[in-house]
Amino acid sequence: MIDDTLIRRLSALLGDEALSRDAQTRDYLAQDIFTRGRSAGLVLRPVNIEQLTAAVAESAGAGCAVIARGGGMSYSGGYVPAEADSVLIDMRGMNRVLEINREDMHVTVEAGTSWSELHEALAGTGLRTPFWGTLSGIHATVGGSLSQNSVFWGSGHHGSAAESALSLKVVLADGAVLDTGSAGLKNAGPFFRQHGPDLTGLFCGDCGALGVKAGATLRLVPEVEGRAFGAFAFDDYPAMLSTMAEISRRDLVMECFGFDPFLQAQRMRRESLATDAKNLLGVMKAADGVSKALSEGARIAMTGRGFMEDVAWSFNVMIEDRTSEGAAERLESVRRIAAGEGGRELPGTIPKVLRANPFGPVNSMIGPEGERWVPVHGIFPHSRAVEAMSAVREMFASHEQVLTEHGIGVGYLLATISTHCTVLEPVFFWPDALEEIHRRSIESAHLRKIRGFPENLPARDAVAGLRDTLIELFAELGAAHLQLGKSYPYRKGLQDANWRLVEALKKEIDPHRRMNPGALGL
Repeated sequence: MIDDTLIRRLSALLGDEALSRDAQTRDYLAQDIFTRGRSAGLVLRPVNIEQLTAAVAESAGAGCAVIARGGGMSYSGGYVPAEADSVLIDMRGMNRVLEINREDMHVTVEAGTSWSELHEALAGTGLRTPFWGTLSGIHATVGGSLSQNSVFWGSGHHGSAAESALSLKVVLADGAVLDTGSAGLKNAGPFFRQHGPDLTGLFCGDCGALGVKAGATLRLVPEVEGRAFGAFAFDDYPAMLSTMAEISRRDLVMECFGFDPFLQAQRMRRESLATDAKNLLGVMKAADGVSKALSEGARIAMTGRGFMEDVAWSFNVMIEDRTSEGAAERLESVRRIAAGEGGRELPGTIPKVLRANPFGPVNSMIGPEGERWVPVHGIFPHSRAVEAMSAVREMFASHEQVLTEHGIGVGYLLATISTHCTVLEPVFFWPDALEEIHRRSIESAHLRKIRGFPENLPARDAVAGLRDTLIELFAELGAAHLQLGKSYPYRKGLQDANWRLVEALKKEIDPHRRMNPGALGL
């Protein structure tokens, strides 16, 4: 379907420099962290809304599948082509911060803007978005995070990425441009999300199945001066999850995340928290005043990582408040809750270093020796978290032989979202060759240090099978998910009335089903 006629039309509309038929580029941009399937048939890199609308309308009109790709940090097959001759739109050419509106407290960006770029643009303004990025934000884009929905920076208080969006500018399959929220009014701008039905929410979490996000307007909130950091160790996960849930319910922290013993050990092997000069420099820059900076740097350097040697389960909190006294009071409340569940306090080194370097390299997308890495997750109400965790651990216990045979390690990342949700994220590590996406995303100096492994298809297939089994278990337990992509069974898990509505919407705005076929099971 990608013929010379289509190429000539796209070249005339976008310019030759916006098109790529290079085989390596088409293959690299079509793979995510876990999945390598078909190559894209053609890659387009528009640099403005006019080029984007032309790219979508011409490609879909020619019968090609149209898939938008952001920073490429997902792992659920969301932008991996399901059809041959798919047109993949690399949104990173549209990465401008269009407006920082201090009076009305919102910021408008093009969808290919990374969270790191937005963070830099807002530096010095005293403002930020409520949700302000993922740990992979040096690459991950605003549009990709809204399409997939994401959590981390700010999620402990403000929820997921979608909850910070006021308005979206979306290009539909026929090239029409839709503005959501108050921006959809004839005489208004993007200052209010709900004007009638919430069309902004409709396009959040759609994985590009309903349209291509060209831009987004996000709320702004004041940055606050008071900060505090804490870390706590537990002997078992029920007590730790119970503690994290109570902290979440009381809205005490901005971020709350924890690790099991295996993942904790992996991170300690992979990251030199005390001796990494760049991380220490970030902590010292974040300190208020020269003497405090030197004191913070010295304290972390002296603490080192030895305090983690006898720790089983642990979690970390990052606290923000209008005043330092308020942040200290919140931390004291966290201490009391943790102590009541048998937790013991640890030095707050990990959260302090991480917060001072929020958008560092994504070297953690591989294991300490270069093992492949992939997570899978479920989101539960606090009341179901311990039950779900027990069921997951039982599932892995029943597959112990497979894990041992293929050298597969499993760890757990745990986190809270706002006041009401717990994230359980099992993480797989296994010996296998890295893909091009790893080699282009991870620091070259880091890659030179790792051992690396040859291709290991049996282990990779075993991980894929275990992920599928785990996703089925999550469905039975009633889990919700982020970045549904093409991995999570959205259609299978929905009630019939909900699916009929989604199908009707798809038929109305993408009747030929050219927008990312396969995403959401459509």
